This record gives sequence, C-alpha cells and structure tokens, in this order.
Amino acid sequence: MELTRRNYAALTLATLIAAPARAGAATPGLMVRSDGQPQNLDPHQIFDVPMMGYALNTYDGLYRYQNNPPVLEPWLATGHASSEDGLDWEFKLRPGVTFHDGSPLTAADVVYSFQRVLALNKAPASAFLPILKPGNVTAPDPLTVRFRLDRPYGPFLAAIPIVAIVNAKLVQANEKGGDHGAAWLASNEAGSGAYSFVPGTLTPNERLGMQRFEGHFWGWSDNPSPVARVAMRTARETSTGVLGLMNGSIDWTDSYLPTDQVEQIQSSRVARVERHSSLRTFVIRMNNARAPFNNLNFRKAMAHAFNYDGFIKEILKGYADRNAGPMPNPLWGVPKDAAGYDYDLGKARNFLRAAQADGVNIRQPIRIHIQSQLEQTNQAAQLFQSDLQSIGVNLRIVTDTWANIVTSTGSAETSPDMWIHWVSTYFVDPENWVGQMYDSQFHGTWKASSWYKNPEVDALLGRARGLVKQAERAPLYEEATRRVMADCADIWVYNTVELRGVSNRLSGYRFCPAGGGSELRWLQLKG
Repeated sequence: MELTRRNYAALTLATLIAAPARAGAATPGLMVRSDGQPQNLDPHQIFDVPMMGYALNTYDGLYRYQNNPPVLEPWLATGHASSEDGLDWEFKLRPGVTFHDGSPLTAADVVYSFQRVLALNKAPASAFLPILKPGNVTAPDPLTVRFRLDRPYGPFLAAIPIVAIVNAKLVQANEKGGDHGAAWLASNEAGSGAYSFVPGTLTPNERLGMQRFEGHFWGWSDNPSPVARVAMRTARETSTGVLGLMNGSIDWTDSYLPTDQVEQIQSSRVARVERHSSLRTFVIRMNNARAPFNNLNFRKAMAHAFNYDGFIKEILKGYADRNAGPMPNPLWGVPKDAAGYDYDLGKARNFLRAAQADGVNIRQPIRIHIQSQLEQTNQAAQLFQSDLQSIGVNLRIVTDTWANIVTSTGSAETSPDMWIHWVSTYFVDPENWVGQMYDSQFHGTWKASSWYKNPEVDALLGRARGLVKQAERAPLYEEATRRVMADCADIWVYNTVELRGVSNRLSGYRFCPAGGGSELRWLQLKG
C-alpha cells in the first residue's frame, strides 16, 4: 500500500549542553521532539502531552510514575495513609525540599497548589472537582497534608501525580485581580523540579529554555554527567529532525516517527531507535452530537470502513498493536470479550443503507482534522479517505494544529466532525481513558470531544469511580466499555509502540508511559 507522505510534522528542536567533565569543556548537541511546546507554562491551566514534557522536568508532585510498566512511587511525599472507606488521605512530605528560588517546599505549598487547581477549574481539575472541596485540603503541620473527600473516589491516588506543586508565596506575590497568578505563571515558573525555566526564553508553542537545578531534592548521584541546559525550538518538517540525527547535529527525535524514518534511522551507524511498549491509544473521534454522526448506523459504517490491518501492518510496519476499544489492552478494566469493529466495506455499505433509511444524507461532505505536525495523522486520514470514497462518502482532510483543535472542542457546535489524536497516559487508571472520554460530565474537554452521551454509561462510570477496590471497580469499567463500543462512539485503532530516534552519543534514556519518556534528568551526552 503506497500513500503520498506530506512532511507537515512540526517537531521541537532543543539544544542539549552536557555538564562539563572538566572545567571549560562542553559538548553541544540537539534534541528533536514532536510533543510540541506548551501553550503557556502554567501546569494548572494546561494539561496535555506538551505540558507533561515540560512539567515533569520543572515541577514535582506528591507521587510520580516511574519505569515501564509504570509504577506509582513516592516523590515529594515519603508515603501516605488512607482510611478504610477511602475518604481520608494523609501524605507525609520529605524534609529539606526547596524550590528553584531557594525557599522551602512545605505542606502549605501543597495545599495552595490543590486549591489553586480547583479554583482555576481547568485541565487537571477535572479529576478532583467532583470529590474535593478547597477547604478539605489542609496542613496540620509543615510536613503533613490531609485530604477529606466528599465521597470515595477510586482514581484519587492514581491521579495525585498530575498536580504540580507550585511555590505558593511566589505565585501569590504575582496575583492580579484575583487571577490566582494565572497571567504571571503562564510565562514564568515556580517549581522545584530537576530543571528550571530560563526567564525570557519563551515563545508559546515555539521555544523555551531550561537549565539544570543542582539543588533538586533527588540529587544527581545517579547521573554523574547530566545535561546542563536545554534550549527547545520548533522545526517544521519531519525530515529536518531525522536529517539532523543522521548528521549528528541533534540527539533526540520525537516519538511519533513515521515508519520510513524509523527504517532510515535503524540503518544508520550514528543513531538507534528506542522502542517501548506504551499505554497511548490512537483514536479517530466522531462528533456524536452532529449529523450525520448522531446516527448509530452511520458511525458503524465509518468504523467498518477503516483499514486497521492495512494501517498497522503496512503503513506502520507492525510498530503498533491493534486496540479494539478505548482503553489500552494491557490495562485492567478492559473487557476481553468485546470484539472490535473489523475492516469490511460490505458491512460499511450495509450500514450506510440503513443510515439512509433513517433519513441521513450520506452524500454530505464530512471533514476530518489532522494534526499538521504529526505525519501519521495525515497517513491515517488519507487511507480512510480512499476507502470512504469507494463507498460514496466524501471525506475532506483539514490540516490543523493541536492547539486549534483543542480550543474548538469546547462546544459541540465548534468541535470537528472528526479528528485524530492519541490519548496518552496522564495517570494509570481506566478513568484516564473511558472515564474521562465518555462520561458526559466531561463534555467541553478535548478528551470528551466525541460528545457521546449515554445515561447508563454515565451511571456505570460514576459507580466505578466511587469505589475504592480495583476488584469492585473493574467489572463496572468493563461493562461501560462494552456499551461505549456497542454505541460505536469513536473509531479505536491501536495501542502505541513508542519509537524515538536517539543519537549514539546520548545515553541514560529511560522510558515511562506516563510522560512518554520525557524526563531529562538521566540523560548524558558524550563528545
């Protein structure tokens, strides 16, 4: 299967300067990443893959996911305790942690951070708003934080890492008009992470700079030669990044490499491809609130018209695993008996005829938005367009950007007919996928941009998140997933095998599905 490839990919170009092995010595290098730059630098306003790539390095949380498969480990906290009913939680903090400005990190900063997330009501707030009131986050002493939940909430601990702890005094000193410091933190930083933001280096969506924080609480004994500075830039074509990797001017590509670029890197002597199983699903969204996608038969026709095997085996050369539903296959809560939609143009035509009998105009043009910086979204859309044309459906491809699409998903009227994206591992719980994608309470967020609504599914998901024990929650997520799949809310394609081109000069690379391997603290460059 031969498709025309268009080099729209917008990658992030970053300069890495290795910490000198001796005075005056430095080894320059470059890094390319397609995860993009955050729209602004406030981790309480923005929560997507570009922000994770930034925040994992500049901020810390109470817990952090490490390794693959991801394991939840104490980070700023030394541990926690919870009541049997799941309502009361207590976290003990590490002593001696400091922010980048040298001030101590205490329980008051943790309380402020969670209260600020709830007050801003953006991004990570969705995981906590239904069950946590600001006054129920307290600090009985400088190293203890307590949470009192309104009701039991199964994903609570799993979601704890998504809240970055900010320097309360610094942010409060920059509040204006009751904005909780949002305007200031959008272009500044108030963290304690392994790297700090370099002031004056930010151009939203294009560039930013970071430098190593020598006083990071974890210390640097596990990396004797860490990268000292990171200057991130944006390039506009996939070929730019891979060419740079080949000629030695860059050291790290994005993790969305098209297969032909993977093969080119693998055949070289100067670089390698890091391949890691992930928990990142590839999904084609359908706006269930808009005709013709408000018709079940039409949605099923679309699902049967996508060539899953052709895309995975021929275009991606098998560098992905078929994922029949909304959750990654290895995750608990996935119904093993739920068969996905197969590629069958005969079935697709039958469902189109049924949709016509329902009064659907199947000839009206429909639009699919792709992310111009990620070539794979264009490859999938072109493949889909070809098969749909053969059964009389007019699919038009719209070149767009992540930032524009996410902004448009705030309402059903402005959300695209269809769009393509990945759902990454923000936290390891079914709530991260089926819970926040298909519960109607999350309408208006990019995760819930199919505008699917089924009261029975809402009830199942509500019950699942209201329980504490995984054994009790899993059957509810399984049943909710079965119903979402029966309603064909979206088109689910694959679970990612993440592929990143890495220079042979770069060592210490570690991968965790939560964050997509974007932590920098272990990296080293040799001359």
